Amino acid sequence: MIRSGATFQDRREAGRELAAALQRFKDARPIVLALPRGGVPVGYEVAKALGAPLDVLLVRKIGVPGQEELALGAVVGGANPQTVLNEEIVQVVGPLPGYVEAERERQLVEIERRRRVYRGDEPPLDMAGRTVIVVDDGIATGATVKAALRGIALNAPQRTILAVPVAPREALNELASACDEIVCLASPDPFYAVGAHYADFSQTSDEEVVRLLAAARAPAG
Repeated sequence: MIRSGATFQDRREAGRELAAALQRFKDARPIVLALPRGGVPVGYEVAKALGAPLDVLLVRKIGVPGQEELALGAVVGGANPQTVLNEEIVQVVGPLPGYVEAERERQLVEIERRRRVYRGDEPPLDMAGRTVIVVDDGIATGATVKAALRGIALNAPQRTILAVPVAPREALNELASACDEIVCLASPDPFYAVGAHYADFSQTSDEEVVRLLAAARAPAG
């Protein structure tokens, strides 16, 4: 479901709106995987509304040298780390030899740091045979999400739903074959940046991620 445009007050509000669009999956007993850090407040609201467990999916962007917000590709951690490159941007930028490999290793170190901070001794959720809802606060190029979906596919879920408040139509079209369904609230044209569609797009801290994950694990009431 895509509407022509929207502005959200903050990530929590976007999560509540996204949760309303995902209610039909509630009976499937889904699990919700949020991309940290910004996807976690969105995912928390989705998980709470669906009565679903919440976990983080540890993915890191490989930025263009000097333009780190522009994704050259992304890395998803785990037993079999996956690297997905945006080949069009790679061809245009022409990074120096060894840059991608060095960034991959640097981001894997950060993924491991975040795993320890966010999960501690908590094991990751088992995705096998489950409906997995992947949540972020928005999509720009789609490289990070593409890496996330590739990593999830290795865990044999029954089906994978990508759910985001806002994304460009071109990225959604490219990601359609990597999941079973996409739920997106807004696909503005032209699309400039995810943050342009939030009144408050302040950075989500590690502390907030830890707090929301703990709140999601706490018994209801």
